[in-house]
Amino acid sequence: MDVIFIDGFVGHTVIGIHDSELHTPQAVRIDLQAGLPRSRACDTDRIGDTIDYGVVRARLLRLLVEHRLQLLEAFAETIADILIAEFGAAWVRVRVTKPRKFDDVEAVGVQIERAATRPAGRGEPATPSSTRQAAVLHLLASGMVPGKR
Repeated sequence: MDVIFIDGFVGHTVIGIHDSELHTPQAVRIDLQAGLPRSRACDTDRIGDTIDYGVVRARLLRLLVEHRLQLLEAFAETIADILIAEFGAAWVRVRVTKPRKFDDVEAVGVQIERAATRPAGRGEPATPSSTRQAAVLHLLASGMVPGKR
């Protein structure tokens, strides 16, 4: 597996559960790894045959502005979903931290790992597990249970 990574991306966003965190952007550090089964770029030397980390960086910048999440866990899950669904990663590891959240702690945060539920075909993104789970939850909420009649 080829692993494309970004280490030490720092951006600012409003995220948290305490009133002091919900009005002023604070720094978050994002480290991510996205795995591809032997990237075609190894043979073709073309950026279109791999994950362009410059495009991933731009997507992270957009996410920092647009999201309305409170927990780092949900934020990390969103990043994982983006890497799988939009960039075709087969596996991801995402670490999101708040540096210096407390005076006596270097950082607090969360790290998650996710795998695509089905491999991506050519030009077709993989399906992230949370997207599939959301569809099942929607069916359950509407009174329909998958596989039951």
